[in-house]
Amino acid sequence: MQFIDRTKVICKAGDGGHGKSAFRREKFVPNGGPSGGDGGRGGDVIFVVDPNMNTLLDFRFHRKFNGKNGENGDIKNQYGANAPACYVKVPAGTIVKDEETGEVLADLTEIGQEAVICKGGRGGRGNAKFANSANRAPTFAEFGEPGEARNLILELKLLADVGLVGYPSVGKSSLVASCSAARPEIAEYHFTTITPVLGVVKTDYEKSFVMADIPGLIEGAADGVGLGHDFLRHVERTKLILHIVDASGLEGRDPVEDYYKINAELKKYSEKIARRTQILVANKMDIPEAAENIPRLKKLAEEEGLKFFEISAATRQGVAELISYVGEWLDNYVEEPETEDDVKVYDENAEDPEKVTISRDISGDFVVSGKSLEKLVAMTNFLNDEAVRRFQYIWRIKGIDSKLKAKGIKEGDTVHIGAMEFEFRE
Repeated sequence: MQFIDRTKVICKAGDGGHGKSAFRREKFVPNGGPSGGDGGRGGDVIFVVDPNMNTLLDFRFHRKFNGKNGENGDIKNQYGANAPACYVKVPAGTIVKDEETGEVLADLTEIGQEAVICKGGRGGRGNAKFANSANRAPTFAEFGEPGEARNLILELKLLADVGLVGYPSVGKSSLVASCSAARPEIAEYHFTTITPVLGVVKTDYEKSFVMADIPGLIEGAADGVGLGHDFLRHVERTKLILHIVDASGLEGRDPVEDYYKINAELKKYSEKIARRTQILVANKMDIPEAAENIPRLKKLAEEEGLKFFEISAATRQGVAELISYVGEWLDNYVEEPETEDDVKVYDENAEDPEKVTISRDISGDFVVSGKSLEKLVAMTNFLNDEAVRRFQYIWRIKGIDSKLKAKGIKEGDTVHIGAMEFEFRE
């Protein structure tokens, strides 16, 4: 199966249904009051973790997800029906980002976890809602609020307990194959493993953990050389790192230098990953030349304060002892607390909806931005005189005129709010 761990999708929540402008017209009720009902709410787009998915492959063929629109209000104060939510299934470990801002909208790690990514629009109010003592027969109703739309980037970070790092061909795939049921492709050439491989490892006492074979790293990986970022992303979720080196040095590389180079890449990519506990594992001990490097590797482990193991993944020498130690270490593992430097998930309430900002575009036009004001524009029927007067009243209450004048607006200048454009008049 092809492993896909990054993709782009487009989501659009449903628009709210329009409110109805209507009046009671019944026998014996000659002057019936307003009776237009409200529109229904548009459907949210909700991401949910599905236990049957383990890659983002499905999104290669289905990239657009749209919530349904709410139904319109009707006569006799009948409300339109709310639209059902649009559920998008993703694998555990998926991070949802806004492509435009780069903000993390959701970090989905647990089976069944849900996150509303695009909120459906509120239904427009019918004219019955606008009746008051001053205006007993309003003729206008609101349009439905447009649903949120976003271009998204989905990233999958493997949820593994243990990650294997090291240069290509040091034997990471062979170790996974020797201690789990996973069967990664193994060959003598570099970059045999080009996608991450997960293996479930059983320990002696009927417990298990998940081991991830991360494709071989090279110098410059943290800067994106090769597929560096794609590979390093998967190390972020692991609790423990097994740093595999080729003790034989037959490929012309020094295992001690390899250790420092790989750690330099990890630190460059993320200080948090660099702080993670490592175990130094000298592989290929079945090759006679490996014994020559063991004293230097033991000294390295002592200087770095690392646990050190000598193994041969090919003959399974020392593998059982390594797995037993890893199992015990994971049993005693305590999750490290989140720090301020860690990724912050987007807070939809962080931005003040009442805040209004005024700027100029490249053509010199004035652009008025503000969540509540843009929503008001989208929901106002400008073909109805009463609706326009209501809009002008709210415009004055918010002091937009004075703010525009402070920015130097003149008679006849163009003003943009959301999708609407108009000329400024005193």
